[in-house]
Amino acid sequence: MSDAVIDITPAAAARVSAIAARTGKPAILRLAVDGGGCAGFQYVFDLAEAVEADDVVAERDGVRLVVDSMSLDLVRGGAVDFVESLGGAAFRVENPNAASGCGCGSSFSV
Repeated sequence: MSDAVIDITPAAAARVSAIAARTGKPAILRLAVDGGGCAGFQYVFDLAEAVEADDVVAERDGVRLVVDSMSLDLVRGGAVDFVESLGGAAFRVENPNAASGCGCGSSFSV
């Protein structure tokens, strides 16, 4: 991973590109952090239509990962990956700011 503010891995970029092509939407993945989940905060992923004014953008292979400025404080220095395993396939956040997480991988605490 680079020393970027936020990063997207090649696997995640490829998955976003495939989803965008199938749905006809732009190849923009939005990562947000909401309160809740089993560990205090939860990651929320969505395909975005556009980049907002306060978004931080990471780009790889024509795919953009956007994170709003409030969520960025909780994921700064991290990376979004796409992982396929026996348990299923999902976007995962490698978050150096998370003190702990839960088994589902979609929530964390700081």
